[in-house]
Amino acid sequence: MSAKDRARIEQAAHELAKVRGLAEAQFRDDTERAFGGQGLAWDAVEPPVRAYYLNRAYDRVRPVSLTPEDLDGGSPGVVETIVALHRRRHDRASRIIRKATGAVLRVAAAAFILLVGWLAVTAPLSQSLQPIAAPSFLVLAADGQPIARRGAVRDAPVDVMKLPPHVGQAFVAIEDRRFFHHVGIDPWGVGRALFRNWRSGRVREGGSTISQQLAKTSFTGGERTMGRKAQEALITLWLEARLSKEQILSRYLSNVYFGNNIYGLRAAARYYFSVRPEQLTLAQAAMLAGLVNAPNRLAPNRNLAGAQRRGRLVLQAMADIGYVGEDRARRTRGAQLRLAPSDNLPTGTYFADWILAKVEQADQQEYGERRIATTLDRRLQRSAIHAFRRAGLGSRQAALVAMRPDGRIVAMLGGRDYARSPYNRATMGRRQSGSTFKLFVYLAALRSGMNPDSPIEDSPITIGRWTPRNASGTYRGKIPLRDAFAMSSNVAAVRLARQVGIGNVIRTARDLGVTAPIPNDPSIALGTSGVSLVEMTAAYAAVAAGRYPVTAQGLDEQQGEDQDFLAALLHRSPPMRSDPAFADMRAMLGSAVAGGTGRAAALPVATFGKTGTTQDSRDALFIGFAGDLVVGVWVGNDDNRPMNNVAGGGLPARIWRSFMMEALRLSEPPRPRKPPEEDEDEWKDDSLGETIGRVLRDLGVTE
Repeated sequence: MSAKDRARIEQAAHELAKVRGLAEAQFRDDTERAFGGQGLAWDAVEPPVRAYYLNRAYDRVRPVSLTPEDLDGGSPGVVETIVALHRRRHDRASRIIRKATGAVLRVAAAAFILLVGWLAVTAPLSQSLQPIAAPSFLVLAADGQPIARRGAVRDAPVDVMKLPPHVGQAFVAIEDRRFFHHVGIDPWGVGRALFRNWRSGRVREGGSTISQQLAKTSFTGGERTMGRKAQEALITLWLEARLSKEQILSRYLSNVYFGNNIYGLRAAARYYFSVRPEQLTLAQAAMLAGLVNAPNRLAPNRNLAGAQRRGRLVLQAMADIGYVGEDRARRTRGAQLRLAPSDNLPTGTYFADWILAKVEQADQQEYGERRIATTLDRRLQRSAIHAFRRAGLGSRQAALVAMRPDGRIVAMLGGRDYARSPYNRATMGRRQSGSTFKLFVYLAALRSGMNPDSPIEDSPITIGRWTPRNASGTYRGKIPLRDAFAMSSNVAAVRLARQVGIGNVIRTARDLGVTAPIPNDPSIALGTSGVSLVEMTAAYAAVAAGRYPVTAQGLDEQQGEDQDFLAALLHRSPPMRSDPAFADMRAMLGSAVAGGTGRAAALPVATFGKTGTTQDSRDALFIGFAGDLVVGVWVGNDDNRPMNNVAGGGLPARIWRSFMMEALRLSEPPRPRKPPEEDEDEWKDDSLGETIGRVLRDLGVTE
């Protein structure tokens, strides 16, 4: 018997004696009063009577180690009874403990089963054995030269069994040297990492195995939560159960990140060394294995010294394990590695963003780099950039679209500086088109049977509460359509739109490819509806081509490796139709440049175009064509603030001409300085400084 049990029994015996003594005394007092001073003997009384007095005494004493059951009517063998009672109590407590323990274990088991079930449902086990996701896109100009790269650079997976042994060994040595000996989770590795991190006072290494890294990077993402860690562990065990160690290592090498948005060993070998993974030398493999620890910081094209130091650590780890000999490791550490030249391609440009928005949604390729052949002409794109730089835009924004008459985009600028503002004003902005919209008004009139010499009244008009006015305040009475269009008479355009019908004007715009909303209102004759520059330029391209509709295209299905993919993406326009009215419309566009508001855009070759200026000079445009190029230029402020005396016949026309002179390789002829009489405010200079600068350039004093 233990000392604790003995002490408990002694205390119980003491309490029982106290209770019994108190009960006997109370019994004696009661019987003496009842029988006149002579009480009854305690032992002679019946057990129920003794039990009554014992219970009363128990309530007064309130013992610690006794229960009412322990009193047992005050029978003999007190100590033995107490010992037996305590034994029964101990057995009962043991049974209670066993039952409670069993219940807890059952609850824990049920909770564990539920947890595993939840993880199995929420963890992406279904993709654990599926291919690695989406490729990158390499955008090519019309000459096949790359101009932009978008997305992670991935390539086809590798098979470690087909690689030189030192390739896989380099990654195992530095990332998970017990890879072939654990079941996916390595307690020894975790303990070693914790100890080394504690000794160094900072995090020097992690405890994740290669299997865990694969589970995290491929299937659960980088989120650091308890739920994600549990899913990671479950997927790790799933991978270990379903795949061999060689298969796990192959998938790891096919998916691991190497910096510079490069994923997978095949892409990394090509990007950094221009070799296939089967051709990697020991030094190259060691450097690539070393990048995994901090890929962005150690990328050799940015930190060659750091990548070399890490590569030497990998070689030492390989020697420590016995993968390579000390002599070979020492010789390899001194090897000089030659990196492949870096292309440093941008991830986006105005044109590339426009193209990739269509491509990325449709692509289903699993691996590699999708090469997107486009229609962009790099020489013409440079000409557009030069034209913007020469223009003196100041704080204003601008956009330019150049296309062939069939709609193939050859140059595009959606703003002055993509790095500062990637918003594409050429394709995404729907600003008022001003008088460039008059193309549809006059073309609708020509379709109705009128001709360039048909008369139209150029005089004030009031429609309800609206009174449109000519910008110059000059009205000429009855004039031919040709002159009204060339001088951009506002009142004549409104009269003409009402005469041919607003619905016919809208129908003409739709025929030429305008998809933006157009209200059924006479004010649309002055270009009050918002239309993108690329759609307006495509409409002018239809007139240049003599057929409609023309749809702006940037993909070239005749070039590149993915012709079927590109052909499927190309927008198929309705069958093109000719229109006899286009010939007269071209003649009127020529008049607008030769002797109208577009004179500043005139080239040494036949030039056709139209100016446009919206109210308070908030937008200024020139759209026209010459040779085999159709070009639209817009100038304005992003916040729609008015510009200071900027009109379509001024700055936009000069940008248009500057681009076309370089694009068409034209030489500069002598130019008359006196402008013709104008009606729309298209000849207003932007500022005195810009006027002086333009005169000096024309005189050859400065560019």
